[in-house]
Amino acid sequence: MKAEYRMFGGVALFLFAAAALYGFWTQGDSDAGQLEWVGTVALILSGLLCSMCAGFFWFVSRRIDPRPEDRPDAEIAEGAGEVGFFSPGSYWPFGLALSCALTALGLVFFMWWLIGIGLIAVIFSACGLLFEYYSGTRRPVEF
Repeated sequence: MKAEYRMFGGVALFLFAAAALYGFWTQGDSDAGQLEWVGTVALILSGLLCSMCAGFFWFVSRRIDPRPEDRPDAEIAEGAGEVGFFSPGSYWPFGLALSCALTALGLVFFMWWLIGIGLIAVIFSACGLLFEYYSGTRRPVEF
């Protein structure tokens, strides 16, 4: 987890520095000398979000034993083993992406009925993806 919290921490520092530079640059560039708040606040909030992720990974890395990825003396074989189960032939991710695109299209054109249909489709496709192997019709493929 050390690599993760260092990566998120580095991105957070970059975003905070970019927010300071952006704020300084837009204040000096405008005619009225006012700060451009939307971009500055967006960069600060993005930095805070990355800081939150970095803090979470730092906290978790202190509580668990070091993983093979975190140790310089680790062997490749230590990382071997079962990673998890990944569905080889599921169509639900396509349906979820399609329903998200439908909802986004409704937001773009500000059509409430299309947003509603898209959100209902997102809920149904997310439930279908979540409960795909609990319905009893399909069994997971054993390797």
